[in-house]
Amino acid sequence: MNPKGGYSMIIQANSNDNQLVERLCNDDKSAFTFIFTKYYKDLVVFSFSFTRNLQASEEIVQDRFLKLWEHRNGLVVQTSLKSYLLKSVQNQSLDWLRHLKVKTNFASVILEHPVLSENNTENYILHSELQDKLDEALAKLPEPYSQAFKMNRFEALNYQEIAKKLEVSVRTVEVRISKALLLLREELKDFLLLVVAFITLR
Repeated sequence: MNPKGGYSMIIQANSNDNQLVERLCNDDKSAFTFIFTKYYKDLVVFSFSFTRNLQASEEIVQDRFLKLWEHRNGLVVQTSLKSYLLKSVQNQSLDWLRHLKVKTNFASVILEHPVLSENNTENYILHSELQDKLDEALAKLPEPYSQAFKMNRFEALNYQEIAKKLEVSVRTVEVRISKALLLLREELKDFLLLVVAFITLR
């Protein structure tokens, strides 16, 4: 099945993809479960960026995974599994919009969220990928910097609250978080600008 319909699935793989696709082709339900768990939430969010309808997006993604399982024995590996799933979900989301017959809304969504071409699906950054990269980068920071950053960004504590918990001055907290951001930007500079926006705007 290609992303728009047909039944000749073509998926290219890295080494991990190759193993998963091979297991999937051999009716391994655990491989399917792993793929579903890894990509489901991100694909729903991706679909929602087009449909603006959570229920529809969930149904679209569930349908794509159903088709993936139903036609698992016909998989041929050529592009990445991630790219295939993104393109497949994108196409069905756009079909859903077209069926609404609301051309103005359809056009505005496309302008806000340009469709991914076959060549740029691999560079699309999923939310889970951003989080993974951020976690890796945080692990490399000096503990005082990482601790202050996490308390501020992940626990939503302000500088005064962090200073009280750590028994340091507010100025010390400011310096630690500032240095953490500088180091994170440097560490993540090759992972596209979206990562910086992600850690800055969280």
